[in-house]
Amino acid sequence: MDLVEHQFILLLVKRVKGISMFRLICILIGYAIGCIQTAYFVGKIFGNIDIREHGSGNAGFTNMTRVLGRKAGIITFLGDILKTVVAILICTGLFKGTGTFLSYDNATIGVLAGLYAGLGVIIGHNWPFYLKFIGGKGIAATLALILCLDVRVAAITFGAGIIVVAITRYISAASLMITLLFPIVMFYFGYPMEVVFICMLVTISAYYKHRGNMERLIKGTERKFSFSKKG
Repeated sequence: MDLVEHQFILLLVKRVKGISMFRLICILIGYAIGCIQTAYFVGKIFGNIDIREHGSGNAGFTNMTRVLGRKAGIITFLGDILKTVVAILICTGLFKGTGTFLSYDNATIGVLAGLYAGLGVIIGHNWPFYLKFIGGKGIAATLALILCLDVRVAAITFGAGIIVVAITRYISAASLMITLLFPIVMFYFGYPMEVVFICMLVTISAYYKHRGNMERLIKGTERKFSFSKKG
């Protein structure tokens, strides 16, 4: 092996390590922020309860609204949205990625920085280490991720979700529809396969966390959504 080949291999290895490290850093940043379990803290503040021990046991907007009311539910929803946006902004800023709310232009990073950060948030939200890995279902975080990535994708997927919930009043059915369409619409708009694959992981995570909801939807026992505690 001559000097040129040796330098080329070292450069290639360094490049691969750099690409992998940037992905890992984004996921870890996202996970750390995602572990800020909004529903858990809102439940403690508003009702001095662990929301995971009440209602459906899910640490999310829908269960929070049913147990502690609309105000607590909205705060939970906005908190989960905010932590996703913050993680995406931090990682896109660090690695000069692109996205709906950003003006950077880097063809190598593209939306990957924000996408991996969002994936990390969803993982942290769903499986927070300090709460015995029992969290929410990551739908609010997913909505924020989609909106930050591409408003066109958000318009299509959110529109489909709104139609589903308007007809059925099942938040879970709308969530499943949005997450199902997410990778499909990203593929339609020509995003690289790596991006589509990560979006598919988000979809798989959502369906895994909603497996109980899907069983109740099939049986016709799923609860319809209302902003009232009795709903």
